[in-house]
Amino acid sequence: MPLPFEYDEQAEEENLTALGGMPLLLQAFRSLGAGRSVARHIHLKQRQRGLDEASYVESFVVLNAAGGDCLDDFDHLRMDTGLAELMGHQLPSPEAARKFLYQFHDERKVWEAQQQELALGRVSYIPQENAALAGLGLVNREVVQELGRRTQDKIATIDMDATIIESWKREAQRTYQGTTGYQPMLALWAELNVVVGDEFRDGNVGSNTRLLPVAKQAFAALPDSVEERYFRGDSACYQQELLRWLRNRRREEGPEGFIGFGISAEMSEALRKQIRQLPEALWKPYREDADAICECAEVLNWDPLEGKAGEELDPVRYLVIRISRKQGELFADGRLYKYFAVVTNRWDYDAKRLLEWQREKAGSIEAAHDVLKNELAAGVMPCSRFGANAAWLRMAVLTYNVMSALKRLALPAELLTARPKRLRFLIFNTAGRILHHARKVICRLRHLGESLGGWRAALQALPLRCTT
Repeated sequence: MPLPFEYDEQAEEENLTALGGMPLLLQAFRSLGAGRSVARHIHLKQRQRGLDEASYVESFVVLNAAGGDCLDDFDHLRMDTGLAELMGHQLPSPEAARKFLYQFHDERKVWEAQQQELALGRVSYIPQENAALAGLGLVNREVVQELGRRTQDKIATIDMDATIIESWKREAQRTYQGTTGYQPMLALWAELNVVVGDEFRDGNVGSNTRLLPVAKQAFAALPDSVEERYFRGDSACYQQELLRWLRNRRREEGPEGFIGFGISAEMSEALRKQIRQLPEALWKPYREDADAICECAEVLNWDPLEGKAGEELDPVRYLVIRISRKQGELFADGRLYKYFAVVTNRWDYDAKRLLEWQREKAGSIEAAHDVLKNELAAGVMPCSRFGANAAWLRMAVLTYNVMSALKRLALPAELLTARPKRLRFLIFNTAGRILHHARKVICRLRHLGESLGGWRAALQALPLRCTT
């Protein structure tokens, strides 16, 4: 049967919007003080006309939240004239948005970083951020701190990991997987599901390169309400500089006191030797798969990290997982066992519980990477300019954090784990008619009652006055 209607492509004189629920996200953005933070830290405009910096950043957040993944998608959003009325300002054209994004790029800093590393015989480098890009990072930090002040969470677990964003642009570098693209490093506050640190990198920059600055950035972004701090990472984080900083309770450029960590250890020959010397009685059941048996044990009184003179480091223990095949078959490399290890300074958990805690990061930071790349705009870089791409990623991160704040502060509990596509389906993509009455702009939705009452309650849960 044919569809029972015909399209009428004549322009509609009524002022309508397909994004009647987007103001909830805008209210969260403004309630967290993001606009005022942009005004403090980002100064790019040289003329008074046109959008200010806060309106540009807000527009990029709306682009991400609405599902756009390229600058040309601003044209589609600009066709929704009702959305502009709800926002209080017009959205930028693709060309204006591109020029705004280009201002986060500083070719001189890229050249300086390149020459410095080439002089040392290295082919990869991480350029220093210009003032605008660093200011965008401060905006994200203040948003996180305001959210933390409102939730008063006292525990912060930082999960850090890199991800590959494929790109076929000429400037994109080859990654360890053989593709070309970029490999940014992110740090996530697992309890609140917000990104507290990010560093954009070329694809040929190793995932174990210069991790300490990102870790420092992440812990510096935490609000004063946090009392307990933890850190989790994979084997890329198993590097002497980062481990020494985490183990030193009088660490430089970071919070004093204990930071409990669990980091996957590289399986060196020295560590393998320690494992082989473990008595069989120390191996305990860990889990059992369909065709493999997993056991765990502890390596005590072994520490390959040499302390410096006068330096006091937390003692550590190494937890080991041993995997064998149920039928006694050998693995492809001819070995009977496969080993995986985790180094930790935590002594409050037994081996099994701590290994489970450390592996929980796969459900936090890796899920955040997936959302940023596949449901927000971070998966497609807009241009070849390094700083502009870094700003593009950082605004996707800001959108991710504002969405997390909206869910935690204003939406029902069942939506706390909702992904962006779920929020679009239930809230953002709601048709509305824009009316003007008594000098007020009114968005009339098709469905009233509990739905509208819930949205009003959500707006009231996001007051515009904040402490930042």
